[in-house]
Amino acid sequence: PKFKFAPGGTPEEVDWLGAKLQIDAAKAAGVKRFVFVSSMGGTQPDNFLNSIGKSDEDGSGGDILLWKRKAERYLISSGLEYTILHPGGLVDKPAGARELTVGVDDELLGQAFRQVPRADVARVCCAALTEPAAANLSLDLASRPEGEGAVTDSPGSLFASLGGKSCDYSTVLDDPPSIFATG
Repeated sequence: PKFKFAPGGTPEEVDWLGAKLQIDAAKAAGVKRFVFVSSMGGTQPDNFLNSIGKSDEDGSGGDILLWKRKAERYLISSGLEYTILHPGGLVDKPAGARELTVGVDDELLGQAFRQVPRADVARVCCAALTEPAAANLSLDLASRPEGEGAVTDSPGSLFASLGGKSCDYSTVLDDPPSIFATG
């Protein structure tokens, strides 16, 4: 079977142009902080998710993570205060029952367990709106399996635990599919 995006639903249209419109509207409305939920894997041009919907003939289409990364870079350059969150694999489990883990630049993809409950992503997004340490920060989010580690009671504490680290966008070029600088 071959996957194809619906008209108007390609990653370029949704994850880049749609996000750009939201960022522009937020800036025009005077929004104080923009919290953007993206996805882990944006540092990996060869990530499987980038192949979904890509044409075998000319290589067009797909590149979902690369278009998301372009939108993230646009947000950073917009002048808005922001928090960019890259959750791992989303699962439908209750919030507040696991230890949440954070990192930058897809380092959490090296963990054996990279899932995170959608409800915990929502908790972290809410905390990002008011937590000073979340300002102008881009981070990855996952969790340990339920029953392993100490439950994260205060998601706002996650931002400061990065010690000032944030995802690096210095290798992001203008457009997919060759969005990353080589060498």
